Amino acid sequence: MTTSTPKKNRYEIDMCNGTVLDKLISFSIPLMLSSILQLLFNAVDIIVVGRFSGSRALAAVGSTTALINVFTNLFIGVSLGANVLAARFYATKQEKQMSETVHTSILFALISGIVMAIAGLLFSRLALELMGTPSDVISQSSLYMRIYFLGMPFFMLYNYGAAILRAIGDTKRPLFFLIISGLLNAGLNLFLVIVFHLGVAGVAIATIISQMVSCILVIRCLCRSEGIYQLHFSELTLKTAYLKQIFQVGIPAGIQSTVINFSNVLLQSSVNSFGSVAMAGYTAANNIFGFLYVAVNSITQACMSFTSQNYGVGKYKRMDRILADCMILTVGISLVLGCGSYIFAPEILKIYTSSPEVIQCGTEILAYTTATYFLCGLMDLFPGPMRGMGYSAVPMILSIIGTVGTRIVWIFGLFPHHRTLSFLFISYPASWLLSIVMQVICLYFVRKRVYPAKP
Repeated sequence: MTTSTPKKNRYEIDMCNGTVLDKLISFSIPLMLSSILQLLFNAVDIIVVGRFSGSRALAAVGSTTALINVFTNLFIGVSLGANVLAARFYATKQEKQMSETVHTSILFALISGIVMAIAGLLFSRLALELMGTPSDVISQSSLYMRIYFLGMPFFMLYNYGAAILRAIGDTKRPLFFLIISGLLNAGLNLFLVIVFHLGVAGVAIATIISQMVSCILVIRCLCRSEGIYQLHFSELTLKTAYLKQIFQVGIPAGIQSTVINFSNVLLQSSVNSFGSVAMAGYTAANNIFGFLYVAVNSITQACMSFTSQNYGVGKYKRMDRILADCMILTVGISLVLGCGSYIFAPEILKIYTSSPEVIQCGTEILAYTTATYFLCGLMDLFPGPMRGMGYSAVPMILSIIGTVGTRIVWIFGLFPHHRTLSFLFISYPASWLLSIVMQVICLYFVRKRVYPAKP
């Protein structure tokens, strides 16, 4: 173990000393805003095509969301493993291990991005057909997905690069990068759709270009850094020892996210059976739902990073304080945003579409998924400290059982007898509640195993 002191800069946060709540907020707010901006890539796509290309194009773009998440979330989940490992090495000042983790993570991101691009090109239409995508939108949906997936190497490199920066407490610079790329994305969307009439192809091209810009900025940041996380292209490598540790945390998280999104694909298929109006309503509602998710997930990310660093230096009481403060933040944020979305649902949905029928469907869906969103926030939070301590497999299994299992039973067992959108989406809070109970029990036993016995 080396004992060199890493050079700190004004963007880094000391997670292991001082007060907790203010540092959690300082870490989470830029991350929250970054995630919201990343979501805006898709939101702007949806708004532009809905306004200037019609509800069919809106349904085409929206019907790809769950499927894209299934394809990408395994690899994005692995970035959580990179974040946990890098945070631990950074806190304990292990310079060599930190550097090799960075270079292994970035090369893996590049390889996984190329794999995803090829998979998207080859299997997009087949996957959409298996989902039961209606014939009047499948051609546009397929075109959007194939172009979108060409940008996967940029998407992966940005996310893994940002994960490294989060590990050292830097969530501000990724925010700056996404502000630049987000503004570019919005401008290109309007230009390519309104001026060149490219429709779904235009918004996909705009997204790729924007992702390329954010990727270049984050890689440039790592290369120009003077800390122990500096990136050198000549040192890119895949170290088996570090990949194993990254996968230990990241793969269960990725599988969990992938399987949960698979359940969303099943739900999308059920929505598809109601026709293109319901699909468009679900597209808009699901986009709003996504903003709620990233807001509370930023607290989970903070909890995981802070826990990982403090676990590395053995500060167990501080880890308890971190979880308690994260619970307060999660419930507070989700109640404010969730209830606000419920109260102003019709007005918010008008941003996406002017169709009264689509707005009605979207409002009906949001009624059951927004005011209760604090349950989802807590469900998402509790695996965070467990991953920070290196325990990721059991929370994954419990989340799959609680969330996916409940939704499968709901969709195939109950929904056929009560075929309404309202009944379909009651499955959300039901699955969240069951998952919370199981995750709390799991956290109790992990904590008991990890924490040193009292004398």
